[in-house]
Amino acid sequence: MPAPSLPDSSPMHRLLRRAVDVQAHEVRATLLGFGWFFCLLGGYYLLRPLRDALGLAGGPDELQWLFTGTFVAMLALVPVFGALVARLPPRRFVPLAYRFFTASILVFCVLIAMDLKSVWVGRVFFVWISVFNLFVISIFWSVLADCFSNAQGRRLFGFIAAGGTAGTFVGPALAATLVSTLGPVALTLGAALLLEAALQCFFRLYPRDGAAAVPDHAAGGATATGDARPIGGGMLAGLALIVRSPYLLGLCGYLLLHTAASTFLYFEQGRIVAGAFADTASRTRFFALVDLGVSTLTLLLQLFVTGRLMKRCGVGTALVLLPVASALAFLAVALSPTVFVLAGAQALRRAFDYAVARPAREVLFTVLGREAKYKAKNAIETVVYRGGDALSGWISAGLGALGVGFAGLAALAIPLAALWAALSLWLARQQERRLQTRRLRD
Repeated sequence: MPAPSLPDSSPMHRLLRRAVDVQAHEVRATLLGFGWFFCLLGGYYLLRPLRDALGLAGGPDELQWLFTGTFVAMLALVPVFGALVARLPPRRFVPLAYRFFTASILVFCVLIAMDLKSVWVGRVFFVWISVFNLFVISIFWSVLADCFSNAQGRRLFGFIAAGGTAGTFVGPALAATLVSTLGPVALTLGAALLLEAALQCFFRLYPRDGAAAVPDHAAGGATATGDARPIGGGMLAGLALIVRSPYLLGLCGYLLLHTAASTFLYFEQGRIVAGAFADTASRTRFFALVDLGVSTLTLLLQLFVTGRLMKRCGVGTALVLLPVASALAFLAVALSPTVFVLAGAQALRRAFDYAVARPAREVLFTVLGREAKYKAKNAIETVVYRGGDALSGWISAGLGALGVGFAGLAALAIPLAALWAALSLWLARQQERRLQTRRLRD
């Protein structure tokens, strides 16, 4: 049965309207999406400090291999996920996927409780948690693209994404408290509980009978449905869809340029911080302050800017902001490679990424068919994303070995940012054409 609408006069509706353009009948689904994403990122940020600590057990020089191991694990899991999506409806395969990851977290809980913190346990934990994070979040956004219309996504996805940002505040705070009082086992148990809470949000958001999940009255009816039928197709259909679709290939290109910019700046950040701060404590404090600034700015943008920006200026404007911010970040750090310039550049760039570009990118998927929303989207956000990470990491290391400094890298990155911006505008135009075609067909 569809979720019951809240009346226009409800206090919750009036409160939310101050931050986001939400209709009364959308309030419940919007809050469920907010809570779901809060639980996902809150749980991941509980585990991330433990992942990073165990991942360094073999030394920092192994991080490139851990990135590559994560990519290989993604390659192995995508066909398995594709087979689940082909045979089962979302009401069945989403719980299976989430509870599989919950069970794996509990296995690591037992290993850590037995004090089996060997180098190999740390390596496997690092790779597995990296895989877990991308899969559960990709599934989350696939379901939202299935339940919300394109117009609703423009208005509401920024606010829903703020739930995840709130989780990035709560998760580290809980991690710091729990690990000092109860030990690392508590982090795994807490993450497992939050993942189950996220699944309960899914059950309440996704309808049982294929009715409209969140009716879009402004569009003249429901334009997104929670279909109860299996999606069908083959286990590798997601990759096949990508190869045959210029639109999906464009999304792959967008994500590869995104990961390249992020990885190159991340490596330069490591070099600058290592030279500026001599001890681990001061480096940790610097990273913590940058993360706090990013999370604060991201939350403000998500709550008060993103939805209004996409509604008034379009998805293209929201997408272009990230390559522009990235080009400015490369230029600023190349001209003045100091920790203060680095902190400001990274804070602004990452905030635009999380608050504006990510919700806009998710809107691009709302105009696709259901098979593409689940299979192709998952392949893009796992295999392509981690493949881009791994490739960019090796490229950065190789250029460094050849003596190419960050100024030379910036000279290459800025023209690529222009290509990235052009691709963003092309994707936005293609999305509008697909939307118009769907409206004419309906």
